[in-house]
Amino acid sequence: MHSQIVACFLRHLGDCVGSWGKIAGFLRDERDAASSWIARSRVLISCGIILLTVFLAFIFYLRQTAAAGSSHTYLYLEVGGTLLSFCYAANALVRFRGTHDRTALILAFGFVLSGIIETVGYFGLNDALAMGPAALSNIPVGWMVSRTLLAVLLLAALAVDRFMPTARQPSKETAAALLVVALATYLTSAAFFAAPAAPMAHATRILSRPWDLLPAALFLVAAVFFRLRLKNDREKKSEATLFDVICHVAAAFSRQLFDGPFFLAELSKTSSYVVVLSGALLEQARLFEQVRSMAVSDPLTGLANYRRLISVIEAELDRSRRTNRPFSIVLLDMDGLKIINDQYGHLTGSRALVRIGKILRNHSRAIDTAARYGGDEFAVVLPEAGPDIASRVVSRIRERLSTEPEHPALSVSAGVAAFPEDGDTPEKLLGAADRALYAMKHRRGSSSVQNLTRIAACL
Repeated sequence: MHSQIVACFLRHLGDCVGSWGKIAGFLRDERDAASSWIARSRVLISCGIILLTVFLAFIFYLRQTAAAGSSHTYLYLEVGGTLLSFCYAANALVRFRGTHDRTALILAFGFVLSGIIETVGYFGLNDALAMGPAALSNIPVGWMVSRTLLAVLLLAALAVDRFMPTARQPSKETAAALLVVALATYLTSAAFFAAPAAPMAHATRILSRPWDLLPAALFLVAAVFFRLRLKNDREKKSEATLFDVICHVAAAFSRQLFDGPFFLAELSKTSSYVVVLSGALLEQARLFEQVRSMAVSDPLTGLANYRRLISVIEAELDRSRRTNRPFSIVLLDMDGLKIINDQYGHLTGSRALVRIGKILRNHSRAIDTAARYGGDEFAVVLPEAGPDIASRVVSRIRERLSTEPEHPALSVSAGVAAFPEDGDTPEKLLGAADRALYAMKHRRGSSSVQNLTRIAACL
């Protein structure tokens, strides 16, 4: 009795020691992870401080030098930026039409309005420059209104996406998004035009144009929230808004129009348009590729669908007629899908189809095409393969299914058809493979009945 108590005590003591060991290991891992995060944060902060120092040093270097541009260079940058903004707006409208993405609609109007305001403001700039050198100290109102409006609409798009739930009426969502655009445009324009005096550049101050810090702060907030919202930011909105932050920080140190910091701001603004447009185009290409893939693939198994199967067979027919080389089609039918659905449920039946699709994909060559023919039937197109090779492929697939550890066990019946002996059209080849498939099912059914008969006779 005492020995049992001692053994029980020692066993519990061992369990406690093991538990404490696990807790200590967990705390040690957490401490290591925290220290690693602190180290990465310090590195990032150090790099940020270095980059900021280099950036400010470059700006002050531009202020001290005589580097300047002309009004014609400014015109080229304005025209280029406006065209890029219009291209992005057109892309965003196409996306909104296909997905009803309210963010895309708001950004489309934001870029269009920003481009129009800056373009209109340039025509007034020529008249102001004719008044003399003093006009170079004036900050174009169109610049401030357009850039601030774009930043406000970026934040408005984020707010709509975050706080306005998706409704079932797209028309109401569109109307709400347009209302947000109208309110943001009115309030931003009214705030600047109601100011007692137009913004001026003060050459004697370190921050010659402090007004530009307002859109810089708005763009910085938008960049942070876009990064948090889109972990895998394919449209590069956060990177583009960082260029906008650089643009307005540089503009804040500009003493007059067309000096070095002013053109650095213009180049940064144009670069932001390039980045956001390139990201949108890449995302659009990815979406088109995704749609194209969905149009030719089966959503459950990931194999080619019937449309893709027929297209591949027709292409192989054309190629085989030119090269005089055979190709084969294997048609497979899953055995007992109804029994699996009745006994285990339809989820297990769907899982069984996925398992067969995975085996077909893994045991196909790069030039082969595995497809879901329909329901529980599959097809494999084997280029440059005769009936003997196709039969070996069937044997390998059936053997792999028989050794699969997952329950329930699966099996398939198969039929093979080859070009040119079994047909010269997709319909004839599939028909021949279908007849061979059901002949195999009939033979297997007859053999099963004979086996049951023998067992009954022995009993």
